[in-house]
Amino acid sequence: MAAILLIEDDPLVRRGLELALSRHGHAVRSAPTGEDGLREFRSSTPDIVVLDLMLPGVDGVEVCRRIRAQGEVPVIMLTARGDDFDVVGGLAAGADDYVVKPAQPTVLDARIRAVLRRTTAVTDDVRLFGELRIDTAGLTVTLRGEPVPLTPTELRFLLTVSRAPGRVLSREQLLLEVWEHDYLGDSRLVDNCVQRLRAKIEDDPAAPRYVQTVRGFGYRFGPV
Repeated sequence: MAAILLIEDDPLVRRGLELALSRHGHAVRSAPTGEDGLREFRSSTPDIVVLDLMLPGVDGVEVCRRIRAQGEVPVIMLTARGDDFDVVGGLAAGADDYVVKPAQPTVLDARIRAVLRRTTAVTDDVRLFGELRIDTAGLTVTLRGEPVPLTPTELRFLLTVSRAPGRVLSREQLLLEVWEHDYLGDSRLVDNCVQRLRAKIEDDPAAPRYVQTVRGFGYRFGPV
């Protein structure tokens, strides 16, 4: 069971998702606006936030940005469109995944559980790559001895690509292994995650040492 904060302005959609997610065993708190959602976020400790992208006032992109500035709680966006500029903005703001409306409760529940599983895979080794240390048992990452705060998706991505340095993984493979999307998903999920991760672990994100692009194929883990 997860503690979910649902931020959705449509009362019918909000109530429907509250009931459906509760039936799936989750504890759901909700808010109708971005401002209310941020207040609820600060006063509670949700495991995950389900966030409507098109909110009045403070929109979903800004809400996601403020949530991400306060911590690494995962965020799933709800959007009425699957291929527009707003989705890119939401992913760039730090969202871990998105679901296109009308959101089927079973699909949303599966995405929630997949996101939360990204911090539960425990192994028994420490991976050292120069000044980057990945503790796969403690699920922590440090750079030059300083902790690197990663979202569950960023951590799962780094664990996946660092498992076999030098191996090229396609975007489709990464969608399956990291996001658990068992279909041809949206490669923007991968590319935006890489951009955010590079900003945290690379000295020069424009010339990455660790997460390298293999044009026309996908990504591989260095270092070089």
